[in-house]
Amino acid sequence: MNISKSEALFSRAQQSLPGGVNSPVRAFKSVGGTPVFIRKSKGAYLYDEDDNKYIDYINSWGPMILGHAFEPVIEAIQKKATDSTSFGAPTELEIEMAELIKSMAPNIDLIRMVSSGTEACMSAIRLARGFTGRNKFIKFEGCYHGHADCFLVKAGSGIATLNIQSVPGVTTGVANDTLTAPYNNLEAVQQLIAENKNQIAAIIIEPVAGNMGCVLPQKGFLEGLRKICTEENIVFIFDEVMTGFRLAQGGAQELFQIDADLVTYGKVIGAGMPVGAFGGKLEIMQRIAPLGNVYQAGTLSGNPIAMIAGYTLLQYLKNNPAIYSELDEKATYLKNGLLKVFNNAGIPVSINQTGSMMSVFFSATPVNNFTDASASDISKFNTYFHAMLEAGIYLPPSGYESWFLSNALNLDDLNATIDTTKSTVDKW
Repeated sequence: MNISKSEALFSRAQQSLPGGVNSPVRAFKSVGGTPVFIRKSKGAYLYDEDDNKYIDYINSWGPMILGHAFEPVIEAIQKKATDSTSFGAPTELEIEMAELIKSMAPNIDLIRMVSSGTEACMSAIRLARGFTGRNKFIKFEGCYHGHADCFLVKAGSGIATLNIQSVPGVTTGVANDTLTAPYNNLEAVQQLIAENKNQIAAIIIEPVAGNMGCVLPQKGFLEGLRKICTEENIVFIFDEVMTGFRLAQGGAQELFQIDADLVTYGKVIGAGMPVGAFGGKLEIMQRIAPLGNVYQAGTLSGNPIAMIAGYTLLQYLKNNPAIYSELDEKATYLKNGLLKVFNNAGIPVSINQTGSMMSVFFSATPVNNFTDASASDISKFNTYFHAMLEAGIYLPPSGYESWFLSNALNLDDLNATIDTTKSTVDKW
């Protein structure tokens, strides 16, 4: 496969952008080689600057749940843009977006729009601290909640990909208020709470982790956390930036039948535009300014272009609930096909999948937390990644990232992915 234009662009980019990219995982540091520069996309496919075509299993890290350049969304953006790209003032569309989210997701009394998932999670922690009068919070090793200072402790994702053990610029005080526990380990959480009695404002979790690869909650884990938070007056925060409106209409709350106190959103609610949101129970959300004294603001919050894109996509998902079962069927078909290939070749793998999120770990044992994910054979994943890329299949360029399927994928795409995997491992 010829990628000469991408190679030239990457060389040029490194003269102006740190590492040649605007987000670290795009630099291919984990897998090695030159990142491909994308020119356009449509449906299930990406096209790079050298006109190579790829079946896409990233989908902009989640938001393109119906595929790229989904026509109703594109048409809505084009129409709305003629009114202006930003007002910095209230619009009716913001109300309609909030009402739509409330109609789809459980436990959302009030919701505040922001501009990114990072901003949503950062604001949710601040709100939990303001509500409880406590400073510390618990997160889980390998879970990533954006790049705010307080979250960059054992954060998985790009941090793990680049093997950064500690992040310069994050103060000791901030790090000391961030308590970490292994994912799927209730006993560790209980111990942290006992050691920090009445000091913990919140527990924040990716209900399905997507930043150490796709890792699922074990039976009873989320239920146990909910019980602990209720008993200890701790705010339970679901980071649904990835899972919200992707795993079900009501996200992971609906999927697992767990009530969170606060929920953060991103990805799907913007249909690819920069947007996030945080919302939850009235008694907590009413502490946000201007109702309360926990301050949060943003000129581009509720931006009309982002709102119309997200509203159009969410309305489509609400009106077509069968999409979720179709996505699950496609992901299950792909998982089973890949498992058969690897098993027949005698290559140990663990494939985690729920709905349209999945990951392939080159591991002989199940992957239930960040330690398990770190013990998988990352070098073998890197070899697999490049073989698939060369064959026109675009996987996440890190063994610590989830795959995201779109409903634009068809049976031929899935079979091509399975067949390419077979031809790849047959050479190992």
